[in-house]
Amino acid sequence: MSAGRKFLRNTLLFGFVVLALLAASASAQRDEVPKNIADSIAGTLHWSEQQFAAAAEVMPENKYLFIPSAGNFEGARSFAEQVKHVACANFAFFNEIEGKTPPELCEKGGPNPAKSKAELVKYLKDSFEYGDRVLATINPQNALDRVEGRYGGPNTKLGIAVTAVWHVADHYGQIVEYLRMSGIVPPATQQYGLKVR
Repeated sequence: MSAGRKFLRNTLLFGFVVLALLAASASAQRDEVPKNIADSIAGTLHWSEQQFAAAAEVMPENKYLFIPSAGNFEGARSFAEQVKHVACANFAFFNEIEGKTPPELCEKGGPNPAKSKAELVKYLKDSFEYGDRVLATINPQNALDRVEGRYGGPNTKLGIAVTAVWHVADHYGQIVEYLRMSGIVPPATQQYGLKVR
């Protein structure tokens, strides 16, 4: 075998080995599961955060005061109030996990003065960042510690964390309808090139 053919064979062999290792590494990364309680919950919270924040960002500011009216929606929140409520509730749930006093009146948006779209999106993102920090403190030793509180308690730290994730998902379902009623395809649907999902 000539030196050129040997070089080509070795180069191809090396290339196949590298590709196989990369494929195995990518597969292993996809198949990884959370290694602890905090990461398990945080993964779902991050998914909910991405969906909710993307919806908050895609809604034009002039539609932030939109309230559904084609039906019996008396007392329904505006889109802005939905975003503010979720942000406040995130702070409330995670304050309770930490044993802190949660903000007042989250059902009405709470005490934060945010009003513009930019302020509300920042408040929302800040609430998720805070949630990430608090979730990181939950471990097997404290996950079932009793927590009191008017938002998530009485419950355990783990129970309130799960409630926080559920709460975001619940309101995400609501704001998706606000987007659709405003003629906007939700970003989670857009990424698949779908009009309906």
